[in-house]
Amino acid sequence: MDNKNNGQLQIDLPQDVAQGQYANLAIINHSSSDFIIDFASILPGVPKARIGSRIILAPEHAKRLLMALQDNVAGYERDFGPIKLAQQQPPKGTIAPFNINKGEA
Repeated sequence: MDNKNNGQLQIDLPQDVAQGQYANLAIINHSSSDFIIDFASILPGVPKARIGSRIILAPEHAKRLLMALQDNVAGYERDFGPIKLAQQQPPKGTIAPFNINKGEA
């Protein structure tokens, strides 16, 4: 097989995925073999969030994602200035834009 892509990965981005999905809440859990990240959107005053997607990663890939996010946040802040966070921290294992009680699925 003659492979002339010079080691470059070709990626297909289907139209429905290219539209993206908004998330302002991430719930992160892990086991000994996986990291599970549920992405959801929640509105103030609405008691229920809907999970839009779930990503399951091997621990090695979770760490690579962490490093890639750190690198991209540093680049963003270099270009556009510091990202300001609200004073109140979300519950452990979540990333949320405002104070929420930990819910049940």
